[in-house]
Amino acid sequence: MIRAALLALALAIPGGTAAAQVSLQDDVEGATTEEKRVTPAPGARLKALDKINGDVSEFDMASGSSVRIGKLIVELRECRYPEGDPEGDAYAYLMITEPGKSPEPIFSGWMVASSPALNALDHFRYDIWVLRCRTS
Repeated sequence: MIRAALLALALAIPGGTAAAQVSLQDDVEGATTEEKRVTPAPGARLKALDKINGDVSEFDMASGSSVRIGKLIVELRECRYPEGDPEGDAYAYLMITEPGKSPEPIFSGWMVASSPALNALDHFRYDIWVLRCRTS
């Protein structure tokens, strides 16, 4: 869990999205060489829960696209996964807004598939989390 938190923090380093393959800082404590290398994916699979009526939905998104979930707009900026392991842990950068209330995002940051509570959307009605990156 600590490794996932450190990796998510390291993914937020500015300028890290330019290369097709990103090498994270060498000083991530306890991380192996394989855990330090990630690959951007063309999209992600997310899941949403409407806590009031119990509706659950899964949806695929392309990087740079957005989708409406109830009153929320979810934009996927980027999804990354460990190099050579597309089924491994996904790290997705999401921007979520509620246009009816404010143009400012209610969530903006990296979500980690294996630790959804690490950096979660805090909304009274909706839960949204990342399941995995899409490679095609």
